[in-house]
Amino acid sequence: MKMQAVFLCGLMMGSAFVFVPRPSAEGAAEANADNKTAYAADASEAYDSWAAGETVLERRPDGHFYASVMIDGAETEMMVDTGASFIALTAADARDIGLSWREQDAIVVAHGASGPVKGVPVRLAEVELNGHIATNVEAAVIPTGLGVSLLGQSYLQKLERVEIAGETMSLGG
Repeated sequence: MKMQAVFLCGLMMGSAFVFVPRPSAEGAAEANADNKTAYAADASEAYDSWAAGETVLERRPDGHFYASVMIDGAETEMMVDTGASFIALTAADARDIGLSWREQDAIVVAHGASGPVKGVPVRLAEVELNGHIATNVEAAVIPTGLGVSLLGQSYLQKLERVEIAGETMSLGG
């Protein structure tokens, strides 16, 4: 759990140091097969995102963009936050999605304007917005203090394009 906290904090600060041991000959063959599988999955996601076309969101009166997102088969209304490093879920949304977590497992996952943000790191099997699908997406359940779930960079970076022009945000396409 400590290593995960260090890694997440490193990601928040824009860099991470990861120790990767040199694999044995059999481990190298397995890693190569895993890399081919991961590459195929990434290529498939990229194609699916491209094929989904463009999604256009309108700015709401509060100045933000919101989207109806499917997470692991459950629909959730989220604010699109290009400044968030990862998806941040409210406790209620995490429960509705079916995630199991314990508040006592919360660690510092980010630093916001009001100080450290505590959350429980999780991985989401699938996140989908209008046909733009990403798998194995980094997220955190924020047990207290979050009014709406945030669709952050752990998802947005997997899209071909994220662009804001005037009162619209265009995703993909």
